[in-house]
Amino acid sequence: MRSQKNAAARSASTVDDAKADARQAIERLGGQIYNLLGTDTASRQALADASERNIAAGSQIDQATTVEQARLAKQTALEGLYYIRAARIAMGMDPGPPIAGLDGQKSAGEVTEHRSVDFEGRQVEASPTPSDRTPNYYPGGKVAGRPVPAGWYSEPWWRPALVAGAWGIGSMFLFSAMFSGMAGVPYGEQGFESGAGDGSEGSGDGGDVGGGDAGGDMGGGDTGGDMGGGFDGGFDGGFDGGFGI
Repeated sequence: MRSQKNAAARSASTVDDAKADARQAIERLGGQIYNLLGTDTASRQALADASERNIAAGSQIDQATTVEQARLAKQTALEGLYYIRAARIAMGMDPGPPIAGLDGQKSAGEVTEHRSVDFEGRQVEASPTPSDRTPNYYPGGKVAGRPVPAGWYSEPWWRPALVAGAWGIGSMFLFSAMFSGMAGVPYGEQGFESGAGDGSEGSGDGGDVGGGDAGGDMGGGDTGGDMGGGFDGGFDGGFDGGFGI
């Protein structure tokens, strides 16, 4: 009986520690959101996305009862911090201190050159840097089990898969046309179809990602999971109003 009580106490302590760790990241995110005001389309969009993550992370940590749930809340907050960092870069500011790597980020790769492709009657663009044509940032990771490289885009083409939990017909064509042969994206359309990256995924907290340009320094540590799993509930509801595509 005593051993069972001791085990329960250790488990509660571990969950409490994980929740406290997540709350530190959430508080850091919340403080930065309220200290910045966007000056252009790219920075305003990045700050809106950061705010979405802040709301979602707060909801997740309030409901967390396991270490994994607390870890996912922290991941949500960390992604929000990448959006803060992106907003700072878009406004020509110092990107700020390093941020721990996200699940699936390293193997997802990063946009290293400007690309523009025709897809379903519209132009979809990708760039390593923000612009009026590419104001939508993504920090890199997996959405619905498929890799999405870090970079700036003309539209959040991954959003339907994030909301629905699955990629639609034609997504592999878009991915192949957008990233085929691009340095920094270490897989082809077969990798996208299977959800595979470069085989370097690990477990545990990833390494830090240093300062620099938005496209070139997103390949920091990696925790090896599926980014889509962290944004259920509050995140999806808030995300729907942010883009209008």
